[in-house]
Amino acid sequence: MAGSMKDIKLRIRSVESTMQITKAMELVASSKLRRAKDRADSTRPYYQQIYRVLCEIARSNTDFSSPYTVHREVKKHCMIVIAGDRGLAGGFNNNLFKAVAAAGGENGCVLPIGRKALDYYTRRGVEIVSDACGSAENTTISSCLEIARVICDGFLAGDFDTVSIAYTAFNSMLSQSPKIVDLLPLEQLRKDIEALAESEEAPSRELTLYEPNTEELFNLLIYDVVAGMVCGTVRESYASEQAARRMAMDSASKNAGEMIENLNLYYNRARQAAITQEITEIVAGAEA
Repeated sequence: MAGSMKDIKLRIRSVESTMQITKAMELVASSKLRRAKDRADSTRPYYQQIYRVLCEIARSNTDFSSPYTVHREVKKHCMIVIAGDRGLAGGFNNNLFKAVAAAGGENGCVLPIGRKALDYYTRRGVEIVSDACGSAENTTISSCLEIARVICDGFLAGDFDTVSIAYTAFNSMLSQSPKIVDLLPLEQLRKDIEALAESEEAPSRELTLYEPNTEELFNLLIYDVVAGMVCGTVRESYASEQAARRMAMDSASKNAGEMIENLNLYYNRARQAAITQEITEIVAGAEA
């Protein structure tokens, strides 16, 4: 009985140590989440403004054409997969990988961002376009511009015919969901231009002269648009990772608390049984 009580006591101490770690990780994730959310929100205005400029350039030219907006036969697909750098975040990474597999992203080539994505697709033998961004947390604007250059040059060269981004959207502090959006060709750009032209609130078309010409300016700005899209999704995915880790560590802390309560109950029962046994032995000895 004494050995059983000692084992329960050691188990309680072990669970208490684990709970201290999970609580500390929850606080760290909460702190990183606030900063990551602010960074993600500050990225959107830049991308939206650049995208609006592209729409105006394309709309101002009646005979506008660009290889980045032309839909061609899909022979090979490229998927930019943005995952986390660490585990202990619930199903954050696995849910994203399942969504990519369901969309057929593993059948083409992959550009992984984040250590988990790089390790996952390296083990599975999927063709990797570039492994320059092994860390999602340390991905900078210059890194996103380099990714945009690799993607745009590969698209023009015909290395792949479509490009998509797979990331985890930040819906709220308690909800994050995998999402896949098309990047190239810019079919959405044409839809937005047509919607703008048909809208009654659309401003009158202004005659603007672009030097050297609209196509060269458009092809130059496309790098900034792709980089802004990549940067925004990376930062939103990083915020989602911290939110998922905070939720996972909060759940782990609650489970540890329940385990401690149950172990304390078992310990008290074992202690009570030991006391009862000692009293019984004393009484039996006195009667003898």
